[in-house]
Amino acid sequence: MEIAIIADDTRKELMIQFCIAYCGTLSKHNLCATAKTATVLSEATGLTVETFLPGSHGGDQQITSRIACDEIDVLLYFRSTNPKPEFDEAEYNLLRMCDVHNVPFATNIATAEVIVHALERGDLDWRELVNPHSEYNRRKRGAASVHT
Repeated sequence: MEIAIIADDTRKELMIQFCIAYCGTLSKHNLCATAKTATVLSEATGLTVETFLPGSHGGDQQITSRIACDEIDVLLYFRSTNPKPEFDEAEYNLLRMCDVHNVPFATNIATAEVIVHALERGDLDWRELVNPHSEYNRRKRGAASVHT
């Protein structure tokens, strides 16, 4: 699966702890993240993470675009609980695209855990029908053809 991870600055430490706890599961998938999140995630866990622009320079929009093209299967968004002084259109569009394209997403650690457990059980394998060309799904099909 293609998993996008975004973490607001106030949630980076929580995101790191979460990813360390579920490193075994996350390592089986392709990860991508905005710049600072990718850097701290990779340094803390050793996981390979595709890096996008910083969120403030369009990284969130890059992830939104990949969701719109059905190239992201799951979004883990550790967002701040602090109220924002104004409407955040980029965040709205990101979450709206997840709804439009049926991409499971978490905006807090509790839901992120539910999604990771679903990944472990194979509950999200239906995404292969939506995103059959993802690197993860190509590898999975290749391994299946070797065993058959």
